[in-house]
Amino acid sequence: MKKFFSSRKADIIFSAAAIVFMLLAWITAYYSVKNQYLVPSFSDSVKSLFECFTESEFYSAFAHTFLRTLSAFILSFLLAGACASLSALSGKFKAFLKPVTVLFRTVPTLAVILLLLVWTSAKTAPQIVTFLVLFPIIYSQLTAAAEQIDGGLLQMAEVYGVSGRDRLFKIYLPQVSVPVFSEAGANMSLGLKVMISAEVMASTYKSIGGLMNSARAYLEMPRLAALTLITVALGLALDIALSQLKRINGRWYVGN
Repeated sequence: MKKFFSSRKADIIFSAAAIVFMLLAWITAYYSVKNQYLVPSFSDSVKSLFECFTESEFYSAFAHTFLRTLSAFILSFLLAGACASLSALSGKFKAFLKPVTVLFRTVPTLAVILLLLVWTSAKTAPQIVTFLVLFPIIYSQLTAAAEQIDGGLLQMAEVYGVSGRDRLFKIYLPQVSVPVFSEAGANMSLGLKVMISAEVMASTYKSIGGLMNSARAYLEMPRLAALTLITVALGLALDIALSQLKRINGRWYVGN
């Protein structure tokens, strides 16, 4: 632990300075505007934050939002991995999938939500939207990483008649996982942001987005700010936690 903090001392100091700067900017904005409905008080927001942790409604909403995000992330990761594997082995499949991923990246989120609410529930629609956002991103990361693999290594595997299965599990996956695992935390954090935004638009019951929607409707601005702070903290925690996947990948890579 001591080695970890000593190696990242400068990063920790500058990150802490950035947090202090943002808090000071928030407090300055509040006293400049002096309007609780435009800029909520920092002290009231902190008080509301602690109140959230005393409410069973919050824990239920938190659990539902997190599980929806996790399920969308896992589905996106698995499907993107399968599609990237097929793309690595077949150029035709890669060409077929390219317009699909472009469509997913460019389709407006609001339009998708409105269409999905006609055919699905307010619980399911945010999951589908999160999947549509994460899948093309993860797929692009996987295919880009596959394209960076040493061409000489692939040619050698072809010359020696290495099977497609061995090429996939002993060449592609160990090397592709290095950059992909490093982005897992950022992808999960993005998924959480998209999920909550979709929940707000869909007015999803028992969700962080639903609580934000209620706070906005009743002009409870400190509560809205508190829920936003919780979301930011959760996204940061997920990013840090999932960054540890790189260590697991290191052991796997050495083993291969």
